[in-house]
Amino acid sequence: VQLQASGGGLVQARDSLRLPCVASGRTFRSYGWFRQAPGEDRRFVAAVRSSHNKYYTDSVKGRFTVSRDNAKNTLYLEMNSLKPEDTALYFCAAGDPILSNIRASEAYTYWGQGTEVTVSS
Repeated sequence: VQLQASGGGLVQARDSLRLPCVASGRTFRSYGWFRQAPGEDRRFVAAVRSSHNKYYTDSVKGRFTVSRDNAKNTLYLEMNSLKPEDTALYFCAAGDPILSNIRASEAYTYWGQGTEVTVSS
């Protein structure tokens, strides 16, 4: 199983970016996005289950949209109205966490390599 994230870059505040993550090997119940800013722990951003139910951390609600295209085995994170505090290394993850653990990084089995997002003010 491999996850390949891409789409990161340097943007200005209020710009948009879309991060795709291509998964190979199998389809999972849940896919998630996490991010890690310099000097901080990896934190939950968003997740989507096979039911297409979606979950977000409060700071990105209304700005970010997570989606999955099972036919293409691809997970997406659409990021709008970006803020400097969104600057981080973004990771995609796949696994079968129970719903109560969907925001926990340790509940995901497979991880992509990360793609860097930098938002300037």
